[in-house]
Amino acid sequence: MADLVRFGVSMEGELLRAFDELIRKKGYTSRSEALQDLVREALHAQAWEEGEEVLGVIVLLYDHRKRELLARLTEAQHHAHPHVLASLHIHLDEENCLEVIAVRGPAGEVRRLADRLRAEKGVKLGRLCPAGTHGPF
Repeated sequence: MADLVRFGVSMEGELLRAFDELIRKKGYTSRSEALQDLVREALHAQAWEEGEEVLGVIVLLYDHRKRELLARLTEAQHHAHPHVLASLHIHLDEENCLEVIAVRGPAGEVRRLADRLRAEKGVKLGRLCPAGTHGPF
């Protein structure tokens, strides 16, 4: 475990009460745990903004009956193979498929891949879900 450092934080009473209520609802056992997660989230967001090496998931919902759609999606993933770690293909019903693609790479390249995939005709919904960075936090 990394070295823990104690420090003090000053906060307005009303803001602290709201924070305590939030962390209680989310199930944290301490303010420290909640604050650490907030700091990590801010650092990950900054990494995405600055184009650093990031981790994420691309989620696609699409109509598999669209001509050549699956081939185009697969080709795009193979073209971006250094950034595609794994994918999961789920048959939802006779028409719809859900694909979950784990990705890693420079934020800009990961975003461009997600944009390319969700722009394909037949993709009903596409989302890039940032999962963090490949950094120390």
